[in-house]
Amino acid sequence: MFKDIFGTDPAVSVAAPGRVNLLGEHTDYNGGFVLPTPLPYQTYIEAAPAEGLEAYAENFQEHKSRGLEVARQGDWLDYLAGCVWALRRQGYAVPGLRAYIRSEVPMSGGLSSSAALEVATLRALRALYGLPLDDVQIALLAQQAEVEYVGVRCGIMDQMASSVGRLGYGLFLDTQSLKTRLVPLPPGYRVAVVDSSVPRRLAESGYNTRRSECEQACALLGVPSLRALSPADLPRLEALPEPLNRRARHVVSENQRVLEGVAALEQGDIQRFGELMVASHRSLRDDYEVSIPELDRLVEAELRHGAVGARLTGAGFGGSTVALVEASKYEDFKKGVLQDYPRARFF
Repeated sequence: MFKDIFGTDPAVSVAAPGRVNLLGEHTDYNGGFVLPTPLPYQTYIEAAPAEGLEAYAENFQEHKSRGLEVARQGDWLDYLAGCVWALRRQGYAVPGLRAYIRSEVPMSGGLSSSAALEVATLRALRALYGLPLDDVQIALLAQQAEVEYVGVRCGIMDQMASSVGRLGYGLFLDTQSLKTRLVPLPPGYRVAVVDSSVPRRLAESGYNTRRSECEQACALLGVPSLRALSPADLPRLEALPEPLNRRARHVVSENQRVLEGVAALEQGDIQRFGELMVASHRSLRDDYEVSIPELDRLVEAELRHGAVGARLTGAGFGGSTVALVEASKYEDFKKGVLQDYPRARFF
């Protein structure tokens, strides 16, 4: 722990969770609606004030240090450096920090390990230096660190889910206004997160390509974002060239699925929510083309063995699925899925 590495006691101890997205995939960077929920897996940081950056990552067994003037290096310390950079750009003269990091959030599984690290880092800096930041501001700074410093063009969903979300609730988030509403998850059901054991190959390049395609669709349609469109506009999308028509159709229909999904949960209509999860996966597979055969087989196995709904979650191109399962049937569900897809890892 911290004292074993640095020889003194930490000044603060903080944590931030990973997340899984129930509905609303690839909508956050289009100003749309999302419905993530935090996971019971945390990234923990023990920290103390310091000049510059010094950190030990237990998961990597690596000890790194860096001055604040050093440019990004393409390693995990960039996420801490990006958080300090974002704060300093906002006028908070933080000198740095010393940190011991331990994470339960699986990496490369589409469960937002990077957002959990960013939010935990910013919580540590807030506590160390008495910064007047609320949880939404923490999320925005975390996103700035990842987009502008680390260089990953993510939306705001992951950081908001980690910073503002609450275990046992879906976080209904309007990514345009940042308005949120907590939606209780159904009692008697379990959110099953299942890793396909396929690393997210091409995820970053594919993700950036999809963003670019959405921007091209907006330019041709003359709208500021795809959020400006509703299901009534779907016929307009058919005039777009391939594949822009299908990319836009996914985003517009996915926004509607989130709205209907929130209503279904609040009305206790679990079957309808499950149907919307399945429709989301089909749209991600056929219109957005971010699924892969292994994810499709895993979703099919989950539905075959009792899931009310299931779909890929995260950017796609590998990674994890999310399924909604009756808690009393979970062990049979898990056994059946493993028979059909032995590589599955359950969280």
